[in-house]
Formats: sequence, C-alpha cells, structure tokens
Amino acid sequence: MNNSNFEFPPVESATPEGLLAVGGNLNNKQLLKAYRQGIFPWYNADQPVLWWSPDPRLALFPEDLKISRSLKKILKKEPFRITLDQCFKDVLQGCAAPRQTRDEPGTWITHDMIEAYQQLHELGYAHSVETWQDDTLVGGLYGVSIGGCFFGESMFSTVSNASKTAFIHLVQQLRRWGFTLIDCQVTTSHLVSLGAVEISRSDFLEKLELSLEQQDKIGLWQFDNDFVLNL
Repeated sequence: MNNSNFEFPPVESATPEGLLAVGGNLNNKQLLKAYRQGIFPWYNADQPVLWWSPDPRLALFPEDLKISRSLKKILKKEPFRITLDQCFKDVLQGCAAPRQTRDEPGTWITHDMIEAYQQLHELGYAHSVETWQDDTLVGGLYGVSIGGCFFGESMFSTVSNASKTAFIHLVQQLRRWGFTLIDCQVTTSHLVSLGAVEISRSDFLEKLELSLEQQDKIGLWQFDNDFVLNL
C-alpha cells in the first residue's frame, strides 16, 4: 500500500495479534479514517506503518472510572495542576522519551508520528492533558477525539501518579461533555486499575459507531469553568 488514501481491509482479516495492514502513511485523512474504523497505527522507527485492530480491545466507559482509596487520598491534597491543550508537543515528546516498564518496553512514537499528531492537534482533533508541579511538566497524555469517543494514544509521568491524575481529570471532563467511549487500545495494568475493561472487537466497533453519531468537539480544549474533580 503506497498511496496516501488506501482503503483498509475488513478488520476481521487482522492477524490474531491484531495486525491489519502494512504501509501507507500518516496523513490527516488517513489517520481520521483509521480511527473512525477502529484502527490505529503502532510501529517502530525501522518499520513501515503498521495498522492495528486488536481483538479483544481495551476500553473505558467514562461512568465506570475507578479511583482507588489510596489515590483518592493523594488527589484530595491537590498535588498537581492539570491543564488541557497547553503544550501538546511537549507532551508528545514526554511520551516519546525512552522508558522501560513492564507495560511499555521502550518507545514507539517516531518522528513521523510526532509530526502527524501535531498536525491533527492544529486541526483540532488531537488533544493533550498536562500535569504540573509548580511550573514543571511532570506527566500527561494525548489522544484523538472524534464524535463522542476519545482515542487514547500514550501517557507519561516523571513523578508518581502524574499520568493517572491527568487521565482521571480527562475522563471526568469527557463525561460532562457527553462522551461515551474511551479507546485504550491494548491492555495495561495501569489502565485496568482505573476501570478499563477488555471487550470484543465487534462490541467495540458497535459502541464506536454509536459514539461517532455525536458532533466532533474540534478546537482547543479547556476544562469547564465549574469543573471540580469528583472524589
């Protein structure tokens, strides 16, 4: 697949690991088309673009967000300041920094991906959540918003609980806006602890189709003026 607007094969033709297609590029139209079909890119710098549609799929429904008792105690102390869309590229670079954890061995966010998602951000489809301690960025996440679905891409943190705090704020704000689905893509213990669950690909696609009936929330995001974290 070498042209910029190729059609994806049926998701049912993906490999058992979820690999659906190889090649193409990350232009805006292709990325948005992919997300609307429940497909996302995930590959290393030495590979062509790999497109995935795993089965099962990890998803979180905003009303099912879980906050542990210990985390609630921490959040009540308000250790962080959380913002939306204040420094999107810095969050991308934080997510792209090399790391070695059980869930995320190394980095997969290439230079081309940074450029592609920066363009989606400028178009109003990609968004970041930032976690601050004083004036220092210590964590955050980014993803793509279409209709009533937020497609989470990656998160990072340099201090304990920074990315979880960003995610919790985002989920509660998305629920206020009427979002019905958060795509977490593949299973990590980090997201499962927050309430994400594995569902079948067919179930995910049905819920995605319903969420896409909502109007896109395009542009720079900010928290509602009366937003207060619900603990």
